[in-house]
Amino acid sequence: MNRILEIPPDKLTAEQKTVFDQLTAGRGRILGPYKVWIHSPTVAAGMEHIGTYLNKRSSLSTREVEIGILVIAQHWDADYVRQAHIKAGKAAGLADEIIDAILAGRDPKLADPHERAVHRFAAALVAGVKLSDAEFGEIETALGREGVAEVLALLGYYTSVSLAMKVHEVPIPPPG
Repeated sequence: MNRILEIPPDKLTAEQKTVFDQLTAGRGRILGPYKVWIHSPTVAAGMEHIGTYLNKRSSLSTREVEIGILVIAQHWDADYVRQAHIKAGKAAGLADEIIDAILAGRDPKLADPHERAVHRFAAALVAGVKLSDAEFGEIETALGREGVAEVLALLGYYTSVSLAMKVHEVPIPPPG
């Protein structure tokens, strides 16, 4: 069952219409989580701003973003997000072995120190591990304070995406 309640365009409030127009202008359509968030247009607008920043303009590479998303999707057992980002991770150049290791909760043996730091940070956080000062220092050295802030925001943003899609039981589209 898909629990998303889509608002017909002619039933949108003025504020919702503004957000709807912004979303469709940039993407041509409204993506799944925005169908949830548009019921609170300020939330939808804020999520669009942060999501676009994290995916397009942050200091994190596309591969690093996908690593963080896969950790979060697996943590929340969010099938829709997991499947979408397995595909996106492959498109970003993540090998099947890396994706499989991330989804199995194993060390994916990443060669790049930035990617390794993103994975280590995300995996520790979803496991509820309190990082020692030395561990945090290593992550900070690899990512910088900007990267640390962006990984935290990425994990929070995709937690919200994962939960929105999971709670609303959005069906996974067929492969292809």
